[in-house]
Amino acid sequence: MRQRTSDLALGTLFCALSLLFAGMLLRDADRRPKLDPKALTTHAELSPLSESADQVASYTLNAKLDATAHRITATETIRFVNRSPHALGELWFHLYLNAFKNDKTLFLRSPFGAGRSGDKAREYGYVDVKKMLWLEAGHKDLWPDRDKHSPGDPDDETDLRVPLPEALAAGQTLTLELEFEDKLPEIVERTGFEGSFHFLGQWFPKLARLEPDGQFAHFAFHAQSEFYADFGDYDVTLDVPQNYVVGATGTRDRESDDHGRALLHYHAENVHDFAWTAWDQFRTRSEQIAGTRVTVLYPPDQDANAEVELDSVRFALPHFNELYGRYPYPVLTLVHPPEAASNAGGMEYPTLITTGGPWYSTLGGGHFIDVVTTHELGHQWFYGLCASNEHSSPFLDEGLNSYAEAEALEARFGLGSVFSGYGLSVSSTALNRVISAARGGDEPVAEGAADFASFRNMGALVYSRTASIMATLARVYGEARVRHALGAYTRKFRFLHPTANDFLGVMNEELGEEAETQLARALFERGTVDYLVRDISNAPVIAPAGIFDGPSGREEKKREPAQAPAEYQSRVVVYRHGSLEFPVEIELVCEDGSRDFQHWDGHGFTHNVEHTGPSKVVWVSVDPEVRVVLDDDLSNNSTTLKGASAPRSFERALYFAQGLLQGAGP
Repeated sequence: MRQRTSDLALGTLFCALSLLFAGMLLRDADRRPKLDPKALTTHAELSPLSESADQVASYTLNAKLDATAHRITATETIRFVNRSPHALGELWFHLYLNAFKNDKTLFLRSPFGAGRSGDKAREYGYVDVKKMLWLEAGHKDLWPDRDKHSPGDPDDETDLRVPLPEALAAGQTLTLELEFEDKLPEIVERTGFEGSFHFLGQWFPKLARLEPDGQFAHFAFHAQSEFYADFGDYDVTLDVPQNYVVGATGTRDRESDDHGRALLHYHAENVHDFAWTAWDQFRTRSEQIAGTRVTVLYPPDQDANAEVELDSVRFALPHFNELYGRYPYPVLTLVHPPEAASNAGGMEYPTLITTGGPWYSTLGGGHFIDVVTTHELGHQWFYGLCASNEHSSPFLDEGLNSYAEAEALEARFGLGSVFSGYGLSVSSTALNRVISAARGGDEPVAEGAADFASFRNMGALVYSRTASIMATLARVYGEARVRHALGAYTRKFRFLHPTANDFLGVMNEELGEEAETQLARALFERGTVDYLVRDISNAPVIAPAGIFDGPSGREEKKREPAQAPAEYQSRVVVYRHGSLEFPVEIELVCEDGSRDFQHWDGHGFTHNVEHTGPSKVVWVSVDPEVRVVLDDDLSNNSTTLKGASAPRSFERALYFAQGLLQGAGP
């Protein structure tokens, strides 16, 4: 999920003047050459990709949409395999549509608004389970014995325990048959209706993920959280009005007419969710890209945006295939919701993503449609294939994916990956740094989604700061090495639900212990860093004077008459604030224009830089190429000898530009 669908676009447009000014400065600060999209690390030497997941929870669904009443009537069959080594005495179900039942649910009860949109409900929705039969237990109806509310929360019904009358042994299979009805809300976030537009996410009763220790990873639907589930196969039949255009997870393999309605069957293997949309005004475009049938569904006035979205996939799909392992599904559907339903945009589901943005989004030099499309496509690897726990470790999905998004956009557009116009450029890395810089010390990046103080903090830290952390690793330890390391992670844990420790383990193996230590500090310990330099000292090199002992006894050397020194000895003290220790280069510029570059490994709190030469040092810059994107304050990274002119003027204005751009943050 992009932190609120159009935050990047609308925030930057709102701060247009600041963006133009800061863009010039940030472009200069980020002086790396444009990445060559062909210069990608080859992963052929890595272990073969897993072709399928362990089937734990598979679903057969039959759903009928009443597009006038905005209701779904459905049946559901769940085939669940206990793949843990422990017997199970209960099941946990996520009924996330109940998040929109009333204003007292966990999702909606905050007076400050819900999640990324901040919107409250106007028309409410819910899921009503009629029965839940356990076929192997004589068609026993388990639903009457369910818990009536989420644990410890009598006002919420999104996370319900269903006790089993007899234990389900390790390795045993259970089959459930359900009947349920959905009343769709007017869209608050992700799911619901707006006019005749319908989007269905988290619309059916779904089992929580069964962890290897035999415990279910269950949690109520918090407005800052997303989802976590087991892999399985889905067979879904959708019954919709015949004039409606439908997009859904998986492949449509058959369809038929039934008295003015369309019956559409979809099949998806090795996925952990199923979402769909239906609208009578969708326009459709399809083409084959990198072996995948890509379809865009979009409003009638969005032809230009649809072309931009397809163009984004034309670049990003083969790019991500190369870096993170081949996309394994035959189809991909992009849904651009109508502007009135923008809260359904900027979201990811297996083989289906939603984009968003007004018709004019492509005007004026902004790449906002490219940003949201590339971001949501990247989720097919970090959310879809790795399937980490988005509730407890959102940085493993949203954060790593934000870095992957930035890397891909900069490989495609260079330093103008967010904005390029009027001769000015703003890169994804620069914008991520701006959004996150002021909040780096607020909370750990690696917190659970519901633990963040606000969605603004979560957006700044999970999305932008994780991306800045990874960008720093790439610039300090090598972009090719970090691309390779992240690819090793996505390939190793394809279909395997990795944890934060799994991620750190791969980074240790690929980048080394020092890089992994800094990564862990930055993620888990509110690690920060600020390199700074305060002043420059110069002294002429003169012959020593005084009394000296020598072979002939004591000898007095008198000070030579004053004259222009042939050499100067210069000294600069560089300081490091914070707990992160990244190596940096230090650039010294002398009065005669000569330059000296010195290296500091970043250890210790101070570092003395010594220089001897025929000219005074008049300017010094720590990390002149801005490799340490995490540096808290770039305005103090350089200083000029009093009375001398700085060789560059942008450094002192840079932090001011960041302050102006802060309004574009979450």
